Amino acid sequence: MTREEVLELYKEAIGKNSGFELKGKTMPYTSANGYMFSQLNKDAQLGIRLSKTDTSAFDAKYGAKPFTSYGAVMKEYVLVPDILLSDLETLGAYLQKGYEYVMSLPSK
Repeated sequence: MTREEVLELYKEAIGKNSGFELKGKTMPYTSANGYMFSQLNKDAQLGIRLSKTDTSAFDAKYGAKPFTSYGAVMKEYVLVPDILLSDLETLGAYLQKGYEYVMSLPSK
């Protein structure tokens, strides 16, 4: 998929959640409580920041591969596989889990 195609799916999935919105022009991301919780990198890969429990569940279902941005592995992020990009309901649910996770952290 091209970066533009992934971005459109990302936007659609975010649209299924009312608590947050897409930010950033060149590096699209979502954030809340002072923390980013999802990001689209320059390689057209989407990463979502999840709690340890949600990462374990994600790993069991999809295989939690590390997400990198600008050559750095992003701590607590999982790489969203292509198969999940086409399931906007489930992708939206994982974005919601990412939002809930960062809202549980001390605010910055």
